[in-house]
Amino acid sequence: MAEAILNTMPWQGNNDNPESLLTREWLVTNGLGGYASGSIAGVATRRYHGLLIAALPTPIGRTVMLAHIGEWLRLADQRVIRLSGEEGSEGRYELPEVLTEFRLEMGLPVWRYRVGDVEVEKRIVLPYGQNTVHVNYRVSGGSEPVRLILRPRMNFRGHEAPVSQECDVHCRVEVQGRRCEVHSTRDTHLPPLRMMLQGREADLVLEGGACQEFFYRVEAARGYPARGSEWTPGRFRAQLHPGEECTLIASTESWDKVDALTPQQALQAEHARRERLLEQADPQARSGRAAELVLAADQFIISPFSRQADAARALAEGDQARTVIAGYHWFTDWGRDTMISLEGLTLATGRHAEAGYILRTFLHYVRDGLIPNMFPEGQNDGLYHTADATLWFFHAMDRYVTVTGDRLTLRQAMPTFLSIIDHHLRGTRFNIGVDARDGLMKQGAEGYQLTWMDAKVDGWVVTPRRGKAVELNALFYNALRLMERWLREEHDEARASEMAQHAQRTYESFNRRFWNAQTSCLYDVVDGENGDDAAIRPNMLFSISLPHPVLEPQRWNSVLDVAQRMLLTPVGLRSLAPGHPDYKPYYDGDLRARDAAYHQGTVWGWLAGPYADAWLKVHPDDYRGAERLMDGFAAHLSEACIGSISEVFDAEPPFTPRGCVAQAWSVAEVLRVLVKCRHGGR
Repeated sequence: MAEAILNTMPWQGNNDNPESLLTREWLVTNGLGGYASGSIAGVATRRYHGLLIAALPTPIGRTVMLAHIGEWLRLADQRVIRLSGEEGSEGRYELPEVLTEFRLEMGLPVWRYRVGDVEVEKRIVLPYGQNTVHVNYRVSGGSEPVRLILRPRMNFRGHEAPVSQECDVHCRVEVQGRRCEVHSTRDTHLPPLRMMLQGREADLVLEGGACQEFFYRVEAARGYPARGSEWTPGRFRAQLHPGEECTLIASTESWDKVDALTPQQALQAEHARRERLLEQADPQARSGRAAELVLAADQFIISPFSRQADAARALAEGDQARTVIAGYHWFTDWGRDTMISLEGLTLATGRHAEAGYILRTFLHYVRDGLIPNMFPEGQNDGLYHTADATLWFFHAMDRYVTVTGDRLTLRQAMPTFLSIIDHHLRGTRFNIGVDARDGLMKQGAEGYQLTWMDAKVDGWVVTPRRGKAVELNALFYNALRLMERWLREEHDEARASEMAQHAQRTYESFNRRFWNAQTSCLYDVVDGENGDDAAIRPNMLFSISLPHPVLEPQRWNSVLDVAQRMLLTPVGLRSLAPGHPDYKPYYDGDLRARDAAYHQGTVWGWLAGPYADAWLKVHPDDYRGAERLMDGFAAHLSEACIGSISEVFDAEPPFTPRGCVAQAWSVAEVLRVLVKCRHGGR
């Protein structure tokens, strides 16, 4: 197994700017959509930071249960040393001065603190499938015992709620021995937070409860309320001799479930699970950057615990419910992101059974020929305002069947897929449907953003793209050709011929209408509200990159050349070429400013995938060249969220990472390309 996976060390106290401790983050997930996350310094800079953000059943959703732990070490000479950082007011933060190293071991965060000859290592583990966190401390070195003091802080709010939400100061605390339960009196529908400090000389000191205000710098930068309070019932403490350890356990599970694993067993079980993930992955994904991304990919594949109807239905069919979290921290599962990510997250990683679970789960949600765009936090029903997600479903199924040979799932899906095609030919919601005059796919409804360029703020749809969008037609053509092949394989010649006729008409109309001779590439939208849109965007690459390209081959080189000159960066593609009046070089500021830039220049990491596919269509044997396109992500794995890939980047150097710190399709597409190129190169 690769050394880089066992020990990835992105920060050491002697070689970095201490303030970078505030901008680099870590993430641990639990397979349910719950997570723990924070800055390396231990300072909570976002509303989403916390040691236990539990995935609770609908309608509750993900909830910040344990927000923070104040950590101090009392030495034998009575000096008190801070281990975790805090920011009580803007610009006045306290960093852990004795932090000497932060690293990932098998993707799990490890901190090392050193003062004199005393060393403390801290590890965080979330037992898989539980809303439980283990924070482990081990003392090494020194000759005298030290005292560890831990102050748990909580505010019991939805992870999307502003940090300014009033803190629950009247929590009820129940103690039995070392066990402590904290019940919210404001939100009585919440389960209690169960806590205990497991160690040889550990106890709990209750202090009647107290609140403290903190400043959240990232919230301030994003234009949101940035001051909020957290409540603490008191402090845990433990006397630790050299070589000893203790573990703070916090959970919303029953005590029986909490007690099922000791901290040592939980850590061993999680390491063993991660070793299996690497062993079952594609052989080309078991070392180097690809192996790091296999572990990162695991964070997005979840059992939708909060939607318990999904689990009940799947179990009744002998299945298990699975879905994909689009990004951490704030995204839920999105249909488009799931289908684009499926190949990289599940097939490159050898998680074939889960790929089938995901596809069959989404089959249950097709309505009027559409799959959901997204499932809002804490809700069972999806929102269907998407024109392209359903067409990506065909692509995901094709990749799945190609890799697994699972014809049974395909046959189960075929009636639904035929219905989807029929709805698109006749027309369905949001004016999504085929224009009978030319066979091209159109979409658009006032107030809705239906393509992947879906920014909207205060009723303003930033990139409406109403009309005939280039990637929508590329996806529709690909879906028709896939259906043609599948129907022939099932010996349904009549319907296969019908699909072929529709596909041929789309092909001819596409090449007649979308070519823009002035720019030597493709229009982004034709027959739009303001005519044909000549903006140079990455969407045109899908006319080449998909398994069934809709663009005539003689034009591939020109399109790729324009994309390379105008859009390509080391970390993905710009969403709009520089020089356009709407081009925005930076994605920052408040919500309106960010959404104005979201698809108007901002770089998207996941687009490196279709660009590499298009590159290999034009340069069929240049797998090394395609793999080099991913080199820019290597350094990024040690910034933003350590070990993962961000959602977006600024459009100009230094291409600062922005948006979600860990994004499913960014990770999936880079991993997919690495595996594809390594296979092709051999």
